[in-house]
Amino acid sequence: MRRPPGSPGTVPGTTAAATLCTSLGLVLLLTSCGLLPAAPDGPAVSASQTQGGTPAPSLTPSTTTSEGPSASEGPTSGWKTFTTTDGGLSFDYPAGWTVKDPGGALGGEFVDVLNAEGKPMAGLRTNIVTGSECVGKTPYEVYDSEPMVALAEGGGADGGVPRYVFESRGDDTDPVATQSTIAAYGITMVAEEAGELACPMFHLFLWPPSGAFFGGTYNPEHNETPGGPALPYLEKADLYASTPEYQDVRTMITSLRPAETPAG
Repeated sequence: MRRPPGSPGTVPGTTAAATLCTSLGLVLLLTSCGLLPAAPDGPAVSASQTQGGTPAPSLTPSTTTSEGPSASEGPTSGWKTFTTTDGGLSFDYPAGWTVKDPGGALGGEFVDVLNAEGKPMAGLRTNIVTGSECVGKTPYEVYDSEPMVALAEGGGADGGVPRYVFESRGDDTDPVATQSTIAAYGITMVAEEAGELACPMFHLFLWPPSGAFFGGTYNPEHNETPGGPALPYLEKADLYASTPEYQDVRTMITSLRPAETPAG
């Protein structure tokens, strides 16, 4: 499998905590991963990641935005900044995109980020409880990876440095995601594994009082991808990693930080 330049060293994994599956329009995941219902086209969270499998009372956060970095600060010129209702986390996003609360069933922060066409790019969830084991390994590929030190300093110091990752599991050649082959981007606490097989994806990171998620499932219907529609799904994921839209998604997710900490 491909290793991105500058990615962290790999170590064999012994266990993995809860697997987070996100729908973002891929309805098949709702049946294959045992997910809780989500708003239309919005991310979903596995039932094992709620308190005792029971959703906590929902919250309706009042979101705040401000102007993002100045033109002298690079590619995010003109972007906006979103801060969660509890004042705990902030991230930057393109000016043409929107952040909304779809009325989720879980307690904590529950927001989705949509691009200029209204297609879901990522979801942010907090107050997620983790705790399942690695039940089997499958072929995997890593398209991109980067440490996120700011999150370790803010909420994950006891568990190491989280990292941003765009990766896949499975090796089906279908043109769409299947029950055994999926690609997703997000933030993980798990080091990349050595060898040809990996545990299921664990796109969660430690954040008080429990864990959090910020990412999405790659979906060719939502994520603009070059190439023909008949290409195998994993080839499309590989192509997507080189697109301007992906770079915006990546910049947005890797900008996540404790709200009092400036980006960069």
